[in-house]
Amino acid sequence: MKHIPLKTLSLRGHKTLTERWVHDTIAADPTLLGLGDVIVKDRERIQPGAGRLDLLLQEAEGNARYAVEIQLGPTDPSHIIRTIEYWDKERRRYSQYDYTAVIIAEDITSRFLNVISLFNGSIPIMAIQMKALEHADGVGLLFTRVLDTVQPADDEEDDGGGEPTDRNYWETRASTKTLKLMDEIRKLAQDCAGAVELSYNKHYVGLWVDGRACNFAYGYPRKAHLILHLKLPSTTETDDRLDASGLTILPYDKGWKCYRLRLLPEDFTKHRDLIGSLMKDAYALRSA
Repeated sequence: MKHIPLKTLSLRGHKTLTERWVHDTIAADPTLLGLGDVIVKDRERIQPGAGRLDLLLQEAEGNARYAVEIQLGPTDPSHIIRTIEYWDKERRRYSQYDYTAVIIAEDITSRFLNVISLFNGSIPIMAIQMKALEHADGVGLLFTRVLDTVQPADDEEDDGGGEPTDRNYWETRASTKTLKLMDEIRKLAQDCAGAVELSYNKHYVGLWVDGRACNFAYGYPRKAHLILHLKLPSTTETDDRLDASGLTILPYDKGWKCYRLRLLPEDFTKHRDLIGSLMKDAYALRSA
């Protein structure tokens, strides 16, 4: 295969590749950032008494929002403070969404990476390094996540992840019928894992096996449907099984290595055996 030489460009101070150009490029295809299937909710969003947020992104099928601040050149203290301030203002105004602060810069130094990491765990914050690469046909942007959020773990030592809630909380946030779908997921989990209970957390509904978190499958109940996550590696065989089923398949979560299914009650009834089989596969991998 032919090697194509690439040249790294500095965007800071560039005459034509301005911050506006970066904004436009990301807005045209926000999946470049590696945050999954997200859409642009707003650009240069006014923050009362605090300037403008560069980009507000929202998960296409979900409750996640990303407050994105972009910096040409290296990050600096004001960039970090501004990002956290905008994140805080957004989450206070629209508390029904789950917000993550996202810092993007050409150079995220080890010093500031250490500073940012101090907030992680108490403030969901990501750092993404941006590189502009030039070749004969134009310029491309490469985004590399150098610091990820600390999300609820799903290993045996986890306490269930996130702030604990109860079924009443989810009946208000979602609906009775989608929680009944989670009850059915629990029954399928019992077929392969034995004693299983649902774990109600602020951001998702997980599984407990023998009193410990074991989230080989977990769900995000919504008003009309359930988004079911299955922790399975992406394979052609599984892709083919799901494609042939006719189920609504959301983009694969590469970060957490999960298939995501959008289920209506009638979908579960029709495809119970397939879902159960996939859950058994996920549990087998978990237990291996």
